[in-house]
Amino acid sequence: MLDVIHDMALLRLTKSPKESAVRQLGSQSKSLYLVLLASLWGVQTADANDSVVEEIVVHGELRDNTLMSTPSSVSVISLIDWRAGTVNHLEELLSRAPNVNFSSGASRGRFIQIRGIGERGQFSEPLNSSVGLLLDGVDMSGIGTAATLFDINQVEIFRGPQGTVYGANALAGLINVTSNDPTENFYTRLTLDAGEFDSQGIGMVASGPLGERLGFRIALKSYRDDGFIKNAFLGRNDTANHDERTFRGKLVWAPSEKSKLALSTGRVDVANGYDNFSLDNDRTTLSDQPGQDIQETTYASLRWGAEWQNTNQLVASIGHIASDIDYGYDEDWTFVGFHPLGYSSTDRYLRNRKTTTLDTRLLSGPDTRLFDDTTDWVVGAFALRQSVALTREYTFLPTPFESNFEIDRFALYGELTRHLNDRTRMTVGLRGERHRANYVDTEAVRFSPKDTLLGGRLLIERDLAGGALFYAGVTRGYKTGGFNISGTLDADLREFDPEVLWNYEIGLKGLWLDGRIETRIAAFYMQRDDMQVNTSVVRVRTDGSAEFIDFTGNAAEGTNVGVEVELTWALTEKLTAFANVGFLETKFENYINGAGQNLSNREQAQAPGHQFYVGSDYQFDHGWYAHFEFEGRDKYFFSDSHNEVSNAYVLVNASVGYNSERWGVKIWTRNLTNEDVFVRGFFFGNDPRDDYTPRSFTQLGEPQRIGVSVSFGL
Repeated sequence: MLDVIHDMALLRLTKSPKESAVRQLGSQSKSLYLVLLASLWGVQTADANDSVVEEIVVHGELRDNTLMSTPSSVSVISLIDWRAGTVNHLEELLSRAPNVNFSSGASRGRFIQIRGIGERGQFSEPLNSSVGLLLDGVDMSGIGTAATLFDINQVEIFRGPQGTVYGANALAGLINVTSNDPTENFYTRLTLDAGEFDSQGIGMVASGPLGERLGFRIALKSYRDDGFIKNAFLGRNDTANHDERTFRGKLVWAPSEKSKLALSTGRVDVANGYDNFSLDNDRTTLSDQPGQDIQETTYASLRWGAEWQNTNQLVASIGHIASDIDYGYDEDWTFVGFHPLGYSSTDRYLRNRKTTTLDTRLLSGPDTRLFDDTTDWVVGAFALRQSVALTREYTFLPTPFESNFEIDRFALYGELTRHLNDRTRMTVGLRGERHRANYVDTEAVRFSPKDTLLGGRLLIERDLAGGALFYAGVTRGYKTGGFNISGTLDADLREFDPEVLWNYEIGLKGLWLDGRIETRIAAFYMQRDDMQVNTSVVRVRTDGSAEFIDFTGNAAEGTNVGVEVELTWALTEKLTAFANVGFLETKFENYINGAGQNLSNREQAQAPGHQFYVGSDYQFDHGWYAHFEFEGRDKYFFSDSHNEVSNAYVLVNASVGYNSERWGVKIWTRNLTNEDVFVRGFFFGNDPRDDYTPRSFTQLGEPQRIGVSVSFGL
C-alpha cells in the first residue's frame, strides 16, 4: 500500500512542474508556505495543558481525534452554547467556515460548495453529490432541506477531498453533523422563539437514564415563518413560508466499559412554500400558482463500538433514510393573461428516495501495532444502496415523465500511520470503490454505467514545541461519472466521465500566548481532471417562451488554490474575539460550455475570492453576555453557463442575552443593515415586457430580522 500511494503522489507532483502548488499560491500564499516550513524547526507555543480553549473532539475521521490534532482543514461549529441568534437550518451557519458557500433555488440552501466545488441545483436525476452530508451516520447528501439543527451537538466541516474516509460523495469535502447524547441525570428543557415575519418556534428536550447503563434523549421542534416574499397577485405574504417540524430520538446502551451501542432515529417534516423569483428582481412576486418545497424524511442509524483490552477496536454502523420530496414552482412567475400569448406553465418534481449504508472498520490498539510497534492501522468495508423514483409533472409534457434510478457502491479501505520518531508521523491511506448504476425512464432512455475508482492520501505530521502541529499532505478524491436524461439534448452531451481531484495541502495548528490564542492555518492547491461542470442551454419554443435545459459535462481541467485561517483569541477573561477567513482563486483550463462560450482561465461558479466571519463575545457579570459578528463574501459567478455575478456583501449580526442553570433569554438580530444577498441566480429570457430578452434573475436571501429566544429548564 505504501508503494502505491508513493507512486500516486510522485506521478502527480512530477507531471507538470510549472503547475506546482507553491508557484500557484501567489506572493501572499508563498510567504505563508515559507512560514509553515520554517515552523518545522520549532515554534514556541503554549503548553496544551495550559490552554484556556476547550478541547474539541472530531468524529468524522477514521479515528476520533481532537480538533487541534487532526491533520486536515476542518471547522467544528458547536451548538451547545450558541449565542448568535436562533439557528433552525444548516444554511444559517455555513458562512462561519472559510471557503464554504451554498446556493438555494429552493426554500432552503441545500446545495453546498466547498473551495468552489459543489452542485448548485437539481432538476432531474441523477445527482452525484460533491459534498457529503452525514447526520449521526445517516447519508443525507443531496437532500439538505432536511438538515434542521435543533438539539444538535456540533457540525464538522471537512474541506478538501475525503477520498479515504468517504469516497465518491465527498470530492470537495464532508459535513458531519452529530446530535446530543443522553445525559447522566434527568434533564428537560423548553425553548421558545419569536420574531419578525411571524416567525414562531417551540422546542422540547427530555433526556436521562433508563437504567444503570442505558440512557435516552428525545427532542421535538416546530418552527414556522411567513417567509420574506409578498405575492401581489394573490395578496399573500406567506407563499415562500417555512413550516418545519423535527423529531429526534436516541438510545445509548453501554453493556460494559469497553462497548457502546447507539440507536438514533428521527423524522423531519418540511412543508415550505417556494415563490422566490420576481420579474423585477425584488421581494414582490406575481405568481398565480406559487410552488412548494415539501419533504418528509424518516431516518435511523445503529452504531456499535467495542474495544478489547489494549488490542483492537471494532466500529460498525448501519444507516437508513427514506424521503418523499415534492418540489415545484410557477415557471412563468406570473398569472394567466400577463403573457400576451397566454403562456402559463408549472413544473413539479415528485421523488421517493431511499438510501441504506453499512460501514464496518477494525482499528488497531496499543498491543496490535505493526512493524515493531511503530504503525497504527485501520481496515474497513463500506456499502451503499440508493434508489430514486421520480415523477415530473410539466405543462409542456403530454403525460408525466417517470424515471427510476438505482446506485450500488462497495468500497474497501485501509490506512497505516507510522511513527517515524517521537514527533513525526506518516500516514498513507487507500480506498478502492466499485460503483454501479441503473437508470430507466418513460422515454425509453436506459443507462447502466460502471466505474472503478481509487482514492487515498499521503500525510506527514510533525509535533512542534509546545504542542503545535504542522502537516503536509497529498489527497486524491473522485466522483463517479453519469449521464444527462433530457430527451432534447444532443447525443454527445448525454454522458459524462468521472472526475478526479488532487489536493496538495500544508497546515499549521497551535496555541499561543499561554493558550489564549488558538490558530488553524491551511494552504492548498487543487488540480481537477475531467472536472464535471453543471451548465445549461436555453431553447426557444414556438410560442416564444424559453426552455431551460440543465445538464452536466466534463471540462478539461481546473485549478482551485487558496488559504484558510481560523483564529480564536481570549483577550481577557470576559472578552473573546474570533476570525475565520478564506481566500480562493479558481480557474478553468480549456473549457467551452453548453452555449459555446470559451471559459478558459475564467473563474469557476460559486467560488468567491474571499469570505470572512469575524466578531467577539463579551461575558458580563451574573450571566449576561453580548455577541457581535460580521460575515462577508466577495462577488462570484452564479453559473458556468453565463457571466452574471452576485453582489459582494457584509452582514452584521448581533445578540444580547442572559444564561443561568435554569433559564436563558436572548434578543437577536440578523442582517442588521438589511443588505440584499443573492442565494441563486439565472440568466435567460422570461419577461414579455422586454420581448423575452435574456437577462439576470436572482433569488434574495434573508433580509433584516429581529427576534427573541427563551429557554427554560424544567
